[in-house]
Amino acid sequence: MKFLRLFSVLDHLRAARRPVSAQALAQRLGVSTRTIYRDIASLQAIGAPIRGESGLGYQLEQGYFLPPLQFDAEETEAIMLGLRLLMARRGSGLQGAAQRATGKVATALGSEGGARFQNLTLLAVSRQRETDHRADAWGGIIRAAIRERKIMELAYHSLDGRRSVRRIHPLGLTLFDDVWLLTAWCEGAQDFRNFRLDRIATFKDTDEKFRPQSGQLFRDYLENL
Repeated sequence: MKFLRLFSVLDHLRAARRPVSAQALAQRLGVSTRTIYRDIASLQAIGAPIRGESGLGYQLEQGYFLPPLQFDAEETEAIMLGLRLLMARRGSGLQGAAQRATGKVATALGSEGGARFQNLTLLAVSRQRETDHRADAWGGIIRAAIRERKIMELAYHSLDGRRSVRRIHPLGLTLFDDVWLLTAWCEGAQDFRNFRLDRIATFKDTDEKFRPQSGQLFRDYLENL
């Protein structure tokens, strides 16, 4: 039991971008904070690259090898359902990536675990929409622009038919039931703006890049919803 809990602590720290408090870890794992303190000490004693201390939070050092990911039954089901939803849903260009990821996860789980993973009786069905077909052209280009922080020039048709051209900083994508939505910082408006992928006319690289600025980040947009 303790062995599995130690792996769980590592998995939670691996997924975290910021230090995680002992109280938060204890709540997630259903144990006391004293137990978490002991677990952290045990992991540090065997060489786990954990920095931080009680009261401040814990974080894994970057660039160190960690044991292979260990998934419980519900985690593997969640992964498979998400991958099959992407394979069923058009408009992102991620179907091929989801298929490749399915194979990689199955390989990481070993022959027996991989076979169980591939044969999970979970099905994702998505109704095909014309908007998905129109959005297909932009999914990969937009994701690359987000990753590389490219300033883009976007020509867009609003719902009332008006056409506008804007310089934007692409920040994030959101999948809704009916549409994919790009959230960006608009230089002209000096504010966040959302754009449906299926209503984008052109999406051009300006050969310029933007630097992340406080108040203009995707998480800033989400915090102000």
